[in-house]
Amino acid sequence: MAGTEGLDSSASLEFTEDWFSRHMPTWDRILTSLKPRKILEIGSFEGRSACYLIEKCADFADGELSITCVDSWQGGREHQQGGMAEAKMTEVERRFDHNMRFALGRAARPVTFCKLKQNSCAALAGLITAGLSESFDLVYVDGSHEAPDVLSDAVMAFALLRVGGTLIFDDYVWSDQPPDKRDPSRMPKPAIDAFLNVYYRKLIPYEWVPLWQIYVRKIAA
Repeated sequence: MAGTEGLDSSASLEFTEDWFSRHMPTWDRILTSLKPRKILEIGSFEGRSACYLIEKCADFADGELSITCVDSWQGGREHQQGGMAEAKMTEVERRFDHNMRFALGRAARPVTFCKLKQNSCAALAGLITAGLSESFDLVYVDGSHEAPDVLSDAVMAFALLRVGGTLIFDDYVWSDQPPDKRDPSRMPKPAIDAFLNVYYRKLIPYEWVPLWQIYVRKIAA
């Protein structure tokens, strides 16, 4: 099923949060042009974005689609008791597994799926060690919101992305603190800005997209 219609049409999909649907029109435009066959997602939660990617990309991918999802399912500071997005992570992971089974079962074409239940630093280092550098067409960074973690994810995501591929960062201006008490180390933006400044000769931004997410294309290794 192409596009975004029908993603939540079945009660068999179980989502309690929707932080992704507002981005779908932008993603539709990028994916239709990019037609990624090999996708890496860092941070999956309940699998909403992964289910969308399977539905969208399996329909037009030239050959078999592959998607790798990395998440520890331990949750960040915001998911702990009293956090702004408090969640029972064992149930979040259960819903992810259920949703992926359903999405894979109804995919338009065969999909190779890999779940890496690990800290992103260890998982991405493992993919690089396994010889997968510059092999992914699309990398979505949506894991930890702590700036050191985001910076580490960004650098390794760049290494895993092929030239011509697209790198997407979620939650660019996210914070779980009041504006007058924000700790930069607990925000993605300082890390994303630092990465983009260092790698600016190797990336081209998508200039027509909303600011909440950052979209860039890799132009050099």
